[in-house]
Amino acid sequence: MFMEIAIGAIGIGIVLMVGYLVIAQVKAALPVVDANTTAALNSTQATVFAGFGLIAVGIIVLAAFGLINIFQ
Repeated sequence: MFMEIAIGAIGIGIVLMVGYLVIAQVKAALPVVDANTTAALNSTQATVFAGFGLIAVGIIVLAAFGLINIFQ
């Protein structure tokens, strides 16, 4: 059970990281951006990065519970 959840979380983390990179490339490729566009892209990047961090914490917690169950 833990392995299936961990694999799913890793997949979601990969998708989030690719999304973060795509947004960074779009931001760099725009020739002239106004303040609203810059703020929106920065907000989107921060949201995606926060999601990636939450998935990473979830994987760490899941690994800890798995180790507890192994040595119990």
